[in-house]
Amino acid sequence: MNISLLASADWSRCALAGEWKPLAGGQIEVKEPATGQPLGWVARAAAEDVRASASAARRAQRGWAALPYAERARVFRQAAGLLETNRADYAEWIVRETGGIQPKAMFEIDSVLHLCHEAAAMLTQPQGLVLPSADGVTSLARRVPHGVVGVISPFNFPFLLSSRAVLPALAAGNAVVLKPDPRTPVCGGVLLALLLQAAGLPAGVLHMLPGDAEAGEALATDPDVAMVSFTGSTSVGRRVGELAGRHLKKVALELGGKNALILLDDADLDLAVSGGAWASWLHQGQICMSAGRHLVHEKIARTYAQRMAEKARALPAGDPFRQPVALGPLITPQQLQRVDRIVRESVAMGAKLLAGGTSEGPFYAATVLSGVTPAMPVFREEIFGPVVSITAFGSDAEAAALANDTEYGLSAGIYTRDVGRGIALAKQLEVGLVHVNDQTVNDDGTMPMGGRGASGNGSRHGGPANWDEFTQWQWMTLRGNAPVYPL
Repeated sequence: MNISLLASADWSRCALAGEWKPLAGGQIEVKEPATGQPLGWVARAAAEDVRASASAARRAQRGWAALPYAERARVFRQAAGLLETNRADYAEWIVRETGGIQPKAMFEIDSVLHLCHEAAAMLTQPQGLVLPSADGVTSLARRVPHGVVGVISPFNFPFLLSSRAVLPALAAGNAVVLKPDPRTPVCGGVLLALLLQAAGLPAGVLHMLPGDAEAGEALATDPDVAMVSFTGSTSVGRRVGELAGRHLKKVALELGGKNALILLDDADLDLAVSGGAWASWLHQGQICMSAGRHLVHEKIARTYAQRMAEKARALPAGDPFRQPVALGPLITPQQLQRVDRIVRESVAMGAKLLAGGTSEGPFYAATVLSGVTPAMPVFREEIFGPVVSITAFGSDAEAAALANDTEYGLSAGIYTRDVGRGIALAKQLEVGLVHVNDQTVNDDGTMPMGGRGASGNGSRHGGPANWDEFTQWQWMTLRGNAPVYPL
């Protein structure tokens, strides 16, 4: 694989129509969140770059979709092999640009490897149905690509969450215009563009355009873009949905979450503490599926809170590229200030701070709050920070009511020794994902993943859902002789 661009710190050119060119919007400085030091520069896309890319992608899409399926599948298998070979280089950039610890980087890489093989496998799956029809008529329903798909990806798991949309969209026969988050343009864009280019993806099929709101709005409104797949905050998702809806585009929105981890009174505390720590502190809580609310039966709430506080005090935070730490930095100073504000306001309203609540530079300590009520910001707002918020309940019905007391509807986890009881509770939860005897942060490219309410518009990524999202049905009839009509 040619990693000359990957090894350098200057990406003042970006992938446009299969070539690496300057863009009209100037440049974006790429910073390491742990140190604030610059890592390099990428080109910034303006609206005119989006227009040019969307038009070029539309021209390239038909040729890509017409290639033999084995030839297209070979691109994704080749990408998997190249990624495996260059794993260490990719991991270094994920650690440095996102502030994630090494295991988080390896999880992203392993997940993208899986997605590459899943994309290749899509090409040998059935792509239509034979429908009932009258004698002399063959009636078919077949999956056809949208044309050009716009993908807007977030900062937290940028390599994975860009790939999660880009790879199946390509496998379904679409061309793609990708706009990664300007805070993580290398991991969210450069890494994937380099990988697919080296794997033999034809020129013009993927366009990678780092940019901010100007580029995002241009993508949502461009006449050559038939669908927009957005992963990010609910507030921005509402704007993308509004713009895309005005132009009658299909839109897939995977948004925020205020997820509940529910511990019934018979829960195994050792397993629950392990799961709870993972669900709230993995990647500093900067995950849409993070457990924003730990709902714990009043019989075990005090013990659980004490054990979580002990674990929090034992988790070191620091620079994950240079130190063996459990927590890295928050992505920006503004995000750290937001987390601190939510914690301080909740403590002022009566929540008890058992651990953390402090920061040093960009690093916010693993934090535990108990005695949280639904009136507090830590119960209501998506935190995107390393905060465990504990609320006690007295019955399964109360647990369900608390869990559903939110505008979000993404993920939930339930711990209980009684699986039947867990299933009964799970059926009451208004979420897109629910796990009995597991925590909230689960992801698998073969499973349909998505939320409801303020967590998304019911769209899904993964497995069979990829066909639903990235293609549309076309009805076709075949007759040996054309019918005669009476008019």
